[in-house]
Amino acid sequence: MDLLTNRQQAILDFISESARMNGLLPSQAEIARAFDIQLSAVQDHLHALERKGAIERHAGKARGIRLVDAVVTNTSTLELPLVGRVAAGQPILSEAHIERQFTVDRYMFRPRPHYLLRVEGESMRDIGILHGDLIAVHRSPDATNGQIVVARIDGEITVKRFRRIRQRILLLPENPAFAPIEVDPRTDDFAIEGLYVGSIRIP
Repeated sequence: MDLLTNRQQAILDFISESARMNGLLPSQAEIARAFDIQLSAVQDHLHALERKGAIERHAGKARGIRLVDAVVTNTSTLELPLVGRVAAGQPILSEAHIERQFTVDRYMFRPRPHYLLRVEGESMRDIGILHGDLIAVHRSPDATNGQIVVARIDGEITVKRFRRIRQRILLLPENPAFAPIEVDPRTDDFAIEGLYVGSIRIP
C-alpha cells in the first residue's frame, strides 16, 4: 500500500472517527465542511485514498465509503496546523485561520490531535496551561465531566474544564481570579470544538 500524505491521513482519521462516534461514515459534504474545502478537493482526496488502498467507494451512494483495515501512515511524525484567531461563525480549521504547520512526534499525544491552538490569557494557569502555550486539540463535539475542552460561545473560542449539571453546562477556569461561565445549550450559541490532549511550550 502506498503511504498517505498528512492531509490524506487527517481525512481518513475524520472518516474513522465519524464512524466510531456516529455509527455512520461521513458524506462528501460533511468532509468538505469539516476541512473547509471544496467538494472537488474532497473527491480528489477520496480518489487518492481509494487508489492507495485505504478506502473503498460505492458509486451512487451518499455515504458510499468503506474503510479498509490495514492503513500505513507515512512517517513517525504528524503535521499539525496552528490555528490563529478564529473569526465568529467560521470553521475553526478554515485555511484563513491557519498560521503555520508544526511537526510533532505522532505518538506524543493520545488521542491523536487534529490541530494546535495558542492559549490567550491565564484562566487555566493552575493546571499548567499558560498564556502563549500551544495546546493540542482532538476534534470532538462531545465531552464528559472533568475534561478540558475547546468551546465556542457566541462565536468566541475558550479553553475551560467542562462540567454538565442537569440542563446547564459550566465551563470552569483553573485560576481563582476568573469566574465560571454558565451555558444553557438550549438557548445559547454553544458548541464543543474539541478536547485538550496536551500542550507545547515554545521558549
